[in-house]
Order: sequence, then C-alpha cells, then structure tokens
Amino acid sequence: MTAPSPAAQLPTERLRIYGIARTRAFRALWMAQELGLDYAHLPIEIGEAGARAPEFLAINPNGRLPFIVDDAFVLFESLAITLYLAKKHSYGRLYPSILEDEARAWQWSFWAISEVDRGVNIWSLHAVRLPPGERDAQKRDEALAVIAAPFKILDAAVATQPYLLGQDFTVADLNVAAIISRAVDMDLAAVPHLKAWLDRCLDRPAARTALALKVQADSATPPEVTRRIARINRL
Repeated sequence: MTAPSPAAQLPTERLRIYGIARTRAFRALWMAQELGLDYAHLPIEIGEAGARAPEFLAINPNGRLPFIVDDAFVLFESLAITLYLAKKHSYGRLYPSILEDEARAWQWSFWAISEVDRGVNIWSLHAVRLPPGERDAQKRDEALAVIAAPFKILDAAVATQPYLLGQDFTVADLNVAAIISRAVDMDLAAVPHLKAWLDRCLDRPAARTALALKVQADSATPPEVTRRIARINRL
C-alpha cells in the first residue's frame, strides 16, 4: 500500500511551513520562531522531487518555495508570508500599527528583494557554496560591486538607530536581515553600522534557531544540488 504524502499526514489546523531551510523558507521559519508559533516544518526540496511534485503542486501550483498552509489558507512568496504572520500574530509590535511605519516596513522589504537579494546570492555561491574549483571570481566581484551602493544606504539607515524603524526590532528588520543573512561571511568593514545591525538581528534567539536549520541544510546539500540552484536561477 502506498504511504500517505507528508502533507496528508499533518493536522490541517496547524501552521505548516513548506521548504528546506536553505531556501527562502528560512525567512518564514525565523518569523514563526520569533512569534513563538506552533508549526510544522516540511523541509521539501526545490524542483520535481519536491515543490513541483504532484502532491505539493496540488497545494501550491506556483511550484516554488516557501509556501504555508495556515488552517485552510495557502500563501506563497516569502515576504508575503512574513508580513502576513507578523500582522496576524503581532500587530502593533513586530508588525507596525502606524500607517507610515507599516509603509516603511513594506518599503524596506521590497527594497531588499529588488536591490540586494540576487547580488548576495550570487556572491554566496561563488565565494562560499559552490565547490572551490567551480567558483567564478568575476561573478563574485561583479555581485559585490552591484550591492556596494545599496549596502551604503542600509548602513546609513541604521547609523543613528538600532533598527530600521527606530528603537524596536520589527518585520522590516527580519525581512531585510533574512534576505542578506549570507552577507555575514562578507568583509563588511566598509559598512560598520550595517554589520552591527545584521549581527544584532541574527543574534536574536529566534534567528539563531532558524539559522541552525539553515546551516544544517547547507551542510547536507550535495554539490550537484548547489549547481542546479545556480543553473536554474542563472546565478
């Protein structure tokens, strides 16, 4: 008899986060930890054996990671997930209750995904994650050049305050820090305020828990999977 799929084995009333922590699912896992939520993590892979397998496409036809099921509500796109969870469970704390601060949380989240996400990923692949003999120094250096100016903008934003919206850590900080989390391996001497802010964010207990899952997933990833990630995403 065929065993039921992982999706079928889990209670429908529980929050489920789909995606191995090496992917952008890290962002959703950090948020769930930050909120202290009871959730199930299904560390499925990208591609045909994972997110694009029939049982998962039936839940999320987008076929990418991460996605969540919250009761009967399905949501994909990592930043939509973090913003949704923060607003649902921590309105007025992690999620700003003031309209202008809410807009700035969106601003920083969208800024990070458009300005620095790809550059940090390219740098990480060609400086750390690909086997040494397969790293492209030109791509690595070009990525550093692309993110240099945005990193100075972020550095200035946290030069006089501990967090992006002021004195308190919010979803804005989580989203941006999660997007550039692999930058901790970079030389950030030119942007000391960014470095201090990133260290502050990633040193939070919830971040450390999610990062442990990410590190574990990274270390268990075969080189051929890393190559496939680079090829699929043209990195």
